[in-house]
Amino acid sequence: MDTLSLQPTAAPSPLEHSLRPHFGELARFHSTKALEASALYARLRPEVERVLGGVEQEDFISEEGATPLDCGAVRATAWNIERGIKLDEIVRVLREDEVLGRSDVLLLTELDYGMARSGNRHVAREIAEALGMAYAFAPCYVNLSKGSGLESGAEGENAEALHGNALLSRWPIRRAWSLALPNGKDKMRGREKRLGSQRAVVCEIEHPAGTFRAVSLHLDAHSSQRHRARQMKVVLDFVERLGPPLPVLVGGDWNTSTYNSRRAVYAIAGFFRRVLMGVGHVIEKHYLQPERWFERGLFRELERRGYAYAPLNEPGAGTLHYDVKDLAANTNMGEWVPRWCFWWIEWALRDHGGRCSLKLDWFAGTGVEPDPQSPPRVVGGLRGGGGEVLSDHDPIVLDFRLAEA
Repeated sequence: MDTLSLQPTAAPSPLEHSLRPHFGELARFHSTKALEASALYARLRPEVERVLGGVEQEDFISEEGATPLDCGAVRATAWNIERGIKLDEIVRVLREDEVLGRSDVLLLTELDYGMARSGNRHVAREIAEALGMAYAFAPCYVNLSKGSGLESGAEGENAEALHGNALLSRWPIRRAWSLALPNGKDKMRGREKRLGSQRAVVCEIEHPAGTFRAVSLHLDAHSSQRHRARQMKVVLDFVERLGPPLPVLVGGDWNTSTYNSRRAVYAIAGFFRRVLMGVGHVIEKHYLQPERWFERGLFRELERRGYAYAPLNEPGAGTLHYDVKDLAANTNMGEWVPRWCFWWIEWALRDHGGRCSLKLDWFAGTGVEPDPQSPPRVVGGLRGGGGEVLSDHDPIVLDFRLAEA
């Protein structure tokens, strides 16, 4: 969908819908195939497709405009903000942090709109308005439940019940698209039932240094390595078809866990394989360098298309940190793997303090070069005013220059 209007408006959101009264009936189906064969879905399908195919775009850029970085580079931050549950503290950090606060573009993943777990707030819009940025938000899912793990016990009921990805910019967004990606598993199976699929948000941004395209991308977690590579190929194919040719930056949570997590049995078998390989070796050489072997198909596809990634990321720096004592992570994982698996995880990590880190978040680009004075970095240790963790992911930051034509 190509959205050209940039002026704020008091009109209702184009993503508002009339599906809420039917959530209970829709949630009774246990597969997408059964759902789509029903008379109920046949009646609701046009409304579902209208919402999930939409892009909401608004501009809160002040008349004074933004100030470019002194070095002339563009600063991009990619961050999975875990639904925006800690929204007020996330906004504070994005405004006040000495690094994140100077971001020209924010490639954000996992944003709610009207979900009880995040206070039924419109996360993308509230961040953009608070920071004085333009935004494009694309819903991925209409949620038929409150979420997974501890989220299922959230107080209240969902309103719009949308969850998606967004791109925010201090500079004008001239065009925006929402690109559907193939599902890694049936989203109607299991406790967390959803309509839709992951979507990439693709935007053209007019920066003083030049116009470029940016892609906020979240690849499926419950999928195989091959499927994640397939999703990346869909994105690169789409961007290649756009005209005119422009520099491109792709960033976000690519879920490069090294695992085939399409089914629990595959993930469990993969875990025992890694134990046999040597836990310390896997933590250092594979979890933090997934491009070396387990996820090589995805990164080879990027290289084949002329996208660089190695110079655009801090090498060997994890962005998600698992702790065997993390109640939220274990509750979520416990919905799809047997409880006895946690004993083996504790045993495997016994010599590593019960912790390990994975590198899930990345940048890749074509026609862009890293600023030599400001290397890419992972910004860790972000906390709220009460010491709470703001997200299960750390943000990644890249200062880049548009390459000479």
